[in-house]
Amino acid sequence: MNISLPPALEKFVQDKVSSGQFSTASEVVRDGLRLLQEQDVIRKMRLEELRREVQIGIDEIERGEGIVYNSIEEFAEDVKKRGRERLAKMNAAKRAAKKGRK
Repeated sequence: MNISLPPALEKFVQDKVSSGQFSTASEVVRDGLRLLQEQDVIRKMRLEELRREVQIGIDEIERGEGIVYNSIEEFAEDVKKRGRERLAKMNAAKRAAKKGRK
């Protein structure tokens, strides 16, 4: 198989070989393709996880466990409130851990 690369990528491949990191241009391309395969697998796994999480949310709503907001502002305030509470708990835990070290 023959491939054509734009000048910038061709230089990149040549630089990798010249640096001694790879012995041949083919090794550079193979390594790049392996990384692309890994990226595809990771992307697929993340998408599957997102779909599972969305389904959990849908199931919760169908069971009546969802929270109803009357406006985007109400939703935003609730998110901020929960974030502040979580941050306060984290800070309290840090302070307690610091006291335990003294």
